[in-house]
Amino acid sequence: MKHQMIKPYGDTLNDGIVQLSFTLPVEYSEKAKKAAELYASQLNLENIVVAHASRIADNFTFFIIYASAVPMLDYTSVVSTEVKVPHMKIHQINRLIRDKLKRKIVAVGAAIGSDAHTVGIDAIMNMKGYHQDYGLERYSQFRAVNMGAQVTSEALISKALELNADAILVSQTVTQKDTHIRHFTELVELLEAENLRGRFILVAGGPKITNELAIELGYDAGFGPHTVPSMVASYLIVKILEKEGIK
Repeated sequence: MKHQMIKPYGDTLNDGIVQLSFTLPVEYSEKAKKAAELYASQLNLENIVVAHASRIADNFTFFIIYASAVPMLDYTSVVSTEVKVPHMKIHQINRLIRDKLKRKIVAVGAAIGSDAHTVGIDAIMNMKGYHQDYGLERYSQFRAVNMGAQVTSEALISKALELNADAILVSQTVTQKDTHIRHFTELVELLEAENLRGRFILVAGGPKITNELAIELGYDAGFGPHTVPSMVASYLIVKILEKEGIK
């Protein structure tokens, strides 16, 4: 197999130019700028330029660095980990559910724990959807129940059992100090403790979620930024048909 070695592109191919931003816990000064330059050099960067430095609080300085990255990546060795199902349109999904499953899909969703942000779960479930892609509430063959934000894992599971749901959709926007990891993990552990994990298709979503991370946390799939509702709907019908042995 022919190897394809790549580096970041700035002005010319494989020049390695990157832009990096970070904050150091020091007061703004020329010494602080030098510290940022030296730190960047320890990240395997060359030709470092401190393009911007500003004080953002007492003893905290924000930097933007331009530099050349040294490593090259063998692109042929990269393995994609995103959810792999055909991306269908709303009418195709509704038809497939009606003709093959012969009943509506029931999906319950929420932002769990202390997370008060509904932007993620609303984008997938609310009728208006996201990026000109209708949400699950708009699908004639879905019953989509959006419980909103700051929902406990216990309440979400209880609602899913009450509605005999096929799927539980969980959104987490707040990620500071890995809050999202704790909340995601808590839900899985509760399901497993009640011997309910296999009853539902469990989907995680959020700005720092990848399919790889979601599976590692015990979910069936994960969807990150720029996910549109039809991607999730496509995944659910394919997974449900597979689960029920329908071809």
